[in-house]
Amino acid sequence: MTNTPLWRAVSALGTRDPATPLWRGVIVLRVTTLLFALGSFIVHYDGYAKQWLAWAAFGVMTAWTVLSSVFYARPSTRWPWLVVVDLALTVVLMFTSAWVLSTAQFDANTPLITTVWAAVPPAAAGTRFGALGGVLAGLVVSVVTGLVRWRFDVDVARDGFLLTASGFVIGLAATMARRSADALTRALRMEAATAERERLARSIHDSVLQVLARVRKRGAEFGGEAAELAKLAGEQEIALRALVTTEPTRPSANGTTDLRAALQLLATPSVQVSTPAGEVRLPEHVTAELVAVVREALLNVEKHAGGEAHAWVLLEDLGTEVVVSVRDDGPGIAHGVLERAAAEGHLGIAESIKGRVRDLGGSAALDTAPGQGTEWEVKVPVAARGKR
Repeated sequence: MTNTPLWRAVSALGTRDPATPLWRGVIVLRVTTLLFALGSFIVHYDGYAKQWLAWAAFGVMTAWTVLSSVFYARPSTRWPWLVVVDLALTVVLMFTSAWVLSTAQFDANTPLITTVWAAVPPAAAGTRFGALGGVLAGLVVSVVTGLVRWRFDVDVARDGFLLTASGFVIGLAATMARRSADALTRALRMEAATAERERLARSIHDSVLQVLARVRKRGAEFGGEAAELAKLAGEQEIALRALVTTEPTRPSANGTTDLRAALQLLATPSVQVSTPAGEVRLPEHVTAELVAVVREALLNVEKHAGGEAHAWVLLEDLGTEVVVSVRDDGPGIAHGVLERAAAEGHLGIAESIKGRVRDLGGSAALDTAPGQGTEWEVKVPVAARGKR
């Protein structure tokens, strides 16, 4: 199964960083801004108050450009602390401008020694941490710019706005890329699992299911103990079909499970389950409680309606609420029986079902009459689903 093209695609997506194109953009931005900083360095070099410090600062910028580009180019070395160090080093280099630039250069609004090279950390932080990280890094660089120049004017405000906005946009793009990749991975995994179940279903249908179907048919013809074996074979046939055609009910990343798949596993020769075509995802504990409610109702059918009775389970997703109905064709319950049982302190399955559903914020109603069978209708509001 793991060698199929779909599973190989899932594995490839799982090991790839969806934000890799943005990291490449960060590297290109760093190199181009370094070249711009070199031009500014050459133009203003003669006016620097401490030229040796300017050389040292530009040398550190060049070395860090090479080193950070190597690290950012590989997914395994894009550590969170590396982005924090990137921001801290940029701040230190920006503060060196207080000694590098002369008073005349500050008065003339000459660019800091880092100039536009300081715009890279907000882009890197946005790519690594998302929109919030990009905005915070942009604010830090903006505040440091104002502190070094010791004033807040239109130029500083404009640069700060552009830095925070770019960090926000890049961070938002990185977050959306990762979410899209996660959604695609889940979709491919589901498609691969479905294809594998179909393959297993075909294989089992050609062997085990055909044997069980033949045993069920021939046993019913012979009667007696053979009929009992035929009944068991029929039950196993239905259970096996449900197993190979139903998506497993394991929780998803947000803690939800598919109620539709869980209920389909309850099908037997005497129990028919009808569900929507798509998934009905609910929080894991809600799915577990509703399955337990249906089991109790079916157990009640088997206990009071007899082994020949049939039951139908219907699941409806109405958007605002989920409705589960369990109906049987048994003899029903005579009027006053439930009231007398409650008065005598015998709560039984009825109160157990109502209590479970009440804890979920829903409601459970029982409709029964002599000769008309019994029907439970359980409603759970959409608020119990959690996030889809």
